[in-house]
Amino acid sequence: MSAVFGGTDLWTLGVILGLAGVTVLTRCFFFILDRPWGLPEWAHRALHYAPAAALAAVIAPEIVMTQGHLISTLHDARLYGAVAGTAYFFWRRGVLGTMLAGMAVYLPLHLGLGW
Repeated sequence: MSAVFGGTDLWTLGVILGLAGVTVLTRCFFFILDRPWGLPEWAHRALHYAPAAALAAVIAPEIVMTQGHLISTLHDARLYGAVAGTAYFFWRRGVLGTMLAGMAVYLPLHLGLGW
């Protein structure tokens, strides 16, 4: 496998072609079927929670972790910004206000106090 095509060996080329094939197959899967296909009702209900679950999976580690480890101090502006944003959301149910409230608490603590 030492043959090189413009700096790329055969193994890398094979992996790229294999991944491209899998991508095309999975993207075109529903076009290949000869009859309409639908999800069961329980799957439709579960998909309603997917955006919130994905958002929580991305945001929660950013709030409680730094450098891959749990934070060990309460002097972290992210905690207080998250609490303020959460409180505002449950009070008013507005997304923009939630972001503004969280940042209004986070920025002075982070920039002013260096937390």
